[in-house]
Amino acid sequence: MGPSGNEAIGELAAFARETLTKLGDESLSYYGRHQTGKRFDENLVTAAELHLHELFDHLVAARFPQHSVFNDGPVNESYTHDATRYLWIVDPIDGVDNFQAGIPVWGMSLALLENFWPVLGMFYMPATGDLFHALAEGKAYHGNDVISIPDTTDDIDDESVLLTFSRFHQHYTPRFPGKIRNMGCTAAHVCYVAHGRADAAVIANESYRGLAATRVILEAAGGKMFKMDGSGFFLNEYLDGERIGEHLLVVAPNRYASVRECL
Repeated sequence: MGPSGNEAIGELAAFARETLTKLGDESLSYYGRHQTGKRFDENLVTAAELHLHELFDHLVAARFPQHSVFNDGPVNESYTHDATRYLWIVDPIDGVDNFQAGIPVWGMSLALLENFWPVLGMFYMPATGDLFHALAEGKAYHGNDVISIPDTTDDIDDESVLLTFSRFHQHYTPRFPGKIRNMGCTAAHVCYVAHGRADAAVIANESYRGLAATRVILEAAGGKMFKMDGSGFFLNEYLDGERIGEHLLVVAPNRYASVRECL
């Protein structure tokens, strides 16, 4: 890959955006086409995910043949200075229940690592056209607009919003005074916190693949993922593809305590 420095990052970001758009266009041919009479059409979701994975692998191989693609298994953790130092992580459908049912809150995420350090993260919602993206240590964006978590220490109140996972009520008896919602898509939840549309999110049953991109967007917007005991969460500990067994609280660091005491 000829370019280097900022030029290389620009080329990589442009490829990521172009690729997500292509995947999004392809995904819409499956969207909402579940078999009549089925609450969840696993065959539809499997076919869509396989097709999108194959398309993504083809696009990366054609443009950057020396780059690697993450496949939920052990990765070569040796450091290198050539093009093999890049690793792409795609999650083709986040929010599969919504996707197959024709509900527009779902999307696909794409992240890039360089020697296991994040370079960029993107999350695209093809049914709505929303694109969230960020370069590591840069600003976070919704489309072309800069987004960030509001810099406030205001108490949680009845206008606050907490996003949760589907079985949240089986694990918590919340005292949260505001609105508790489950939109059915973890990546969207994280991006809504990054955008300031929600105060916090509790997420569960996730993986490296599912969080690699939105982690970059969240941190660029001033947010962080915490373990529920308040300790730091390190996503790279799950590069082996193992499911993340712990629940995580997605929130601005200065609001962790006020949200956690409500759960």
